[in-house]
Amino acid sequence: MRIRRLLAAAALAFGLGVLPWAGAAEAGQTFDSMKARGTLNCGVNVGVAGFSLPDSQGVWRGMDADLCRGLAAVMFGDASKVRFVPLTAVQRFTALQSGEIDVLIRQTTLTMTRDTTLGLRMVVANLYDGHGFMVRKDANISDPKGMDGMTICLSPGTTNELVTADWFRANSLRFTPLLQERMQDNATALQAGRCDAIGTDATQLAALRSQFTRPGDFVILPQRFSKEPYGPVVRRDDQEWFDVVRWTVSALIQAEELGVNSRNAEQMRGSPNPDIRRLLGADPLLGNALKLDPAWAYNLIRAIGNYGELFDRTIGPNTPIGLERGLNRLWTDGGLMYSWPMR
Repeated sequence: MRIRRLLAAAALAFGLGVLPWAGAAEAGQTFDSMKARGTLNCGVNVGVAGFSLPDSQGVWRGMDADLCRGLAAVMFGDASKVRFVPLTAVQRFTALQSGEIDVLIRQTTLTMTRDTTLGLRMVVANLYDGHGFMVRKDANISDPKGMDGMTICLSPGTTNELVTADWFRANSLRFTPLLQERMQDNATALQAGRCDAIGTDATQLAALRSQFTRPGDFVILPQRFSKEPYGPVVRRDDQEWFDVVRWTVSALIQAEELGVNSRNAEQMRGSPNPDIRRLLGADPLLGNALKLDPAWAYNLIRAIGNYGELFDRTIGPNTPIGLERGLNRLWTDGGLMYSWPMR
């Protein structure tokens, strides 16, 4: 009898859209405190070109830094209302767990164990990457199997440390790890000859090499050894904030799919296309669903552009990083970038 009553109550709650096991974690703690504070606290890397690196004026530049600004534009209508918190790989999850930051946007690979064991939530991929190695050009190595016995610079607490150890073990090869928290320290060590290679994601290798005194002296091997989807990370204390972050990334992709960009967003608000009208707030449906201003995505796109603009400006072919879109092309161009329907 008791079981039947519980099932009946659960069925009624489900029908009403209220889950009986949903507790205070859904209550908007981060969302509400951020709104009251008026500033977004965003965790970023301590310094990687193209992602998050202060310029000569101390202004944070790069894809991750701009995503932080985009979220500030979404929440407050003002992309400047963000406080950047530089974090090493070892510090990043603790800073998020403790509430020091509201969101982590720091070249963080989304993995199952991180999503299920840390009290955190991996949100959505905003960049697809893979583990690789950079070596000296004069080492004449074209295949990682020629790296037997090398000293490899790695950052502790990263998926790259594990991927490197797994790959060398699986191929019965030896290596000596040189572990340093800051990727810039690894770059310095490689140039000084204290390690023979750096193992990390290919985008980071390209970013590091772009800052070298003699970048042509180093080669990024073409082989990739893992799936490394980067994305924002939030705490599990706020489903509302999770939704805002997830749909912010989707809005950037949707904007590129629809041909909406930072230059034409104002004009496109008058479009008769219902998808564009919803995205840009002429129809308030999406803003209401997220408890945001109807113009949330319009403010986002005006601040940092659509996904293609963001990629090309920060790490694309015409930047010092020089990366092609590859897997990060839109799905219509053979890539993996695909926005869920925004309706």
